Amino acid sequence: MSEEVRFKSVVGPELAGSIDLPEGEVRGWGIFVHGFTLGKNSPAASRVSKQLAREGIGMLRYDNLGIGESDGDWGDGSFTVKVQDSVRAANLMAERGTPADLLVGHSWGGAAAIAAAAEATGVRAVATIGAPADPSHVEHQYDAVVDCVLSEGQHEWFVGGRTLVLKRAFVEDVRRARLHDQVRELDRPLLVMHSPTDDTVDIANAGEIFRKARHPRSFVSLEGADHLLTARGQAQRAAHIISAWADQYIHASRPAGKDVGCRSNRGVVDQAARLGALSRCWVTV
Repeated sequence: MSEEVRFKSVVGPELAGSIDLPEGEVRGWGIFVHGFTLGKNSPAASRVSKQLAREGIGMLRYDNLGIGESDGDWGDGSFTVKVQDSVRAANLMAERGTPADLLVGHSWGGAAAIAAAAEATGVRAVATIGAPADPSHVEHQYDAVVDCVLSEGQHEWFVGGRTLVLKRAFVEDVRRARLHDQVRELDRPLLVMHSPTDDTVDIANAGEIFRKARHPRSFVSLEGADHLLTARGQAQRAAHIISAWADQYIHASRPAGKDVGCRSNRGVVDQAARLGALSRCWVTV
C-alpha cells in the first residue's frame, strides 16, 4: 500500500512522491533518492522501497524536477538542487510525524544521499547502491552535447527515449560538486553496495567512497547485479541487505537531542544470513 504526496522543490515546482507504507511492525522510515534521469518508479527505486516496506521500513520515493509526475523543467535542476530536494523530502517526512531514519541512494542519487545526510532531518544511516565517487561522473552521458551547452547556454539531449534540455548552469554545478569532503564528514553509518560487474559506474567508485568514509562503514558486493538492478530478485536482495544492516540504527529509540546512534556491528551479519540475503562480500572495518 502506498500514499501519494507532493512537496515543493527548492526551486519552486511541486515534486510527486509515493510513500510505501510499512507492513506489520513499523521498524522505521526512509527515503529513496533515484538515479540521474530515472524516477520513483524505476526498478531500483520501486522494488527496493517496496521490499523495505514489506520488512517494516516505510519508504518515500519521489520524482526529481521535471521527471515522471513532478512539475518543472529537468534542466533547471542540478546536483545541488537534487541534494536540497532530498533535504526537503526529509522535512516532509518529519512534518508528517514519520522522520526518516534511513537515506538510500541509487547511482547519482547515492552521491546526493551522502551530500544531503548532514542536513536531512532525522537521518541516522545512509546506504548507497552503485554510486559514483564524483558527481561529475555523469558528464560522460552527455559529453556529445556538452560543448554546445556551454557555448549556447542550453541544448537538447536525447536520453532514455525522451528529449531533455541540458543547461549550462546544470553542467557547471555538476563540475563544481565535490563529494569527498561530505564522505569524510558524513558522521553517519554508511553502507556502500556495488556490483563488481557494473558497466555504468565502475566498482572502483565504491572503493574510493569506502576508503574515505569514517567508521562505522560497511561494504557489500552485489555479485551478479546490473547497474539498474533490473535482473530478477536483485533489487529485493539489495533491500534485504539494507534492512538487516540498518536494523541496529533505526530500531533503537532516538537518544535525547541526537539524531545519530552508532553501535557495534556485531549481529548484523547473522541477521542478514537469516534473511538469506547476504552477499559473499561483507566488509565492516
